[in-house]
Amino acid sequence: MESAEIQEIAFKIILDSGNARTLVHEGFKAMRENKLQEAEEKLEEANDSLIKAHNVQTKLLHDYANGTEIIMDVIMVHAQDHLMTTMTIREVAIEMLVMYQKMEKEE
Repeated sequence: MESAEIQEIAFKIILDSGNARTLVHEGFKAMRENKLQEAEEKLEEANDSLIKAHNVQTKLLHDYANGTEIIMDVIMVHAQDHLMTTMTIREVAIEMLVMYQKMEKEE
């Protein structure tokens, strides 16, 4: 696979995971403002973007498994890091939302 194609794939992953990260942070803000339904919606939207990024990543892995030579460069490493950290921060946000929801019920 050519370097230009790898870069294009990397930028798709960065774009979708970046959109997801923005939505997660909007979800955190909504939680702080006690807008829990909005926060839940933001986290679900973030998941939709993460699925797009993950699908691009999965296709790349399938290509690799089928024998396509994949040359990793810095931008792909960055894309993978961006995706994984965004997935992790979304998981943390989901746990925080559950805590906010429990606190709301206790009041």
